[in-house]
Amino acid sequence: MDGSACGGHRGAVPWGAARERARLLGEELGSPVRELPLGRALGGVLSGDLRALVGSPAFDASAMDGFAVAGPGPWKLVGTQLAGVPVAGLCLGSGEAVEIATGARAPKGTEAVLPYELADVVDGWVHGEALPGRHVRWSGEETAPGETVLAEGTEVTPAVLGLAASLGHDQLEVRLPTVSVLVTGDEIATAGLPGEGVVRDAIGPLVPGVIAWAGAHLERVRVLGDGYADLREALATAGTDVVVVCGSSSKGPADHLRGVLREAGARTVVDGVACRPGHPQLLAHADGTVFVGLPGNPNAALVASLTLLVPLLGAMSGRPDPASVPGTVPLAGEVRSRPDDTCLVAVRLREGRAEPVGHDRPGSLRGAALAEAYAVVPPGWSGGEGELLRLP
Repeated sequence: MDGSACGGHRGAVPWGAARERARLLGEELGSPVRELPLGRALGGVLSGDLRALVGSPAFDASAMDGFAVAGPGPWKLVGTQLAGVPVAGLCLGSGEAVEIATGARAPKGTEAVLPYELADVVDGWVHGEALPGRHVRWSGEETAPGETVLAEGTEVTPAVLGLAASLGHDQLEVRLPTVSVLVTGDEIATAGLPGEGVVRDAIGPLVPGVIAWAGAHLERVRVLGDGYADLREALATAGTDVVVVCGSSSKGPADHLRGVLREAGARTVVDGVACRPGHPQLLAHADGTVFVGLPGNPNAALVASLTLLVPLLGAMSGRPDPASVPGTVPLAGEVRSRPDDTCLVAVRLREGRAEPVGHDRPGSLRGAALAEAYAVVPPGWSGGEGELLRLP
């Protein structure tokens, strides 16, 4: 890092305080409880306990391909039972057997299932040794109807979705903040090779993954020019819990976010953060919508998203901040602090130490792509151990 990488900014919020303000705002506003189809609930947090609407299994079923038997053998073969086919009143008496498929409903009277590989069939009679209760999934043995299977606050993972479906749920009530992203700049190209004076958008592809990692649902990414009216219209019609604005949070002639938010009567919580990269950050809210301003440089935008956006979204849904890493680690190599700003340095972990990977310029994601975390170097740091901020 060169000496100009970190410099003081009058009125900027200290980095740690900015993250805490974002977390507290998320807790204060929360996320609305939404009843969502299973396919849309992934990544949310359960807003109440999940109970079984049906037992698991819902009926006595075979756990193997073979023969359902009753009483001691040998057993007379009296029928066939396939999965998904009603039993139609079939009841096994002692000494009787039914050929049965895995997952098929076991006839009334079934005491065990004898797998094919342990059975011999001779002249319509099934021979073998069947242990009582073996290879039958008994109704409700895993989960009883009405039983609580997951507590409020559980993250909805793919396994949770499968479990909910197996227990009869088509929808789940979850806290899952919705987010829209506005990437601003007349110089932005979204595809192909950029021409003269044009830059390829790196933030639009970057931010959606960060949003999902933080436990929120991305509604849309929209690219805008630098016009004031366009930004005002986009903010007014976003319709999501959080609106992320990329590239309009500084104080240049084309940076209109502050003016638009001021016109809308928004309350500013953070206006600038004393860190490098990523100083021009903004956090504000109005009428239940949170606005997060990220810098236009990609690495600075990633740092800012971990500073404000990630703790905000996690707190809104009541889940832990995925970027937080407990404890500290020794920092190796040449890592210098600055008197007024926190520096975030891309690092990889090697033998218990954090080693800088370089390429830390605000406009380059090369360092972040090589790294596992950012080392948090506070103002006036004199060496030793440091905090880490996990990368998505």
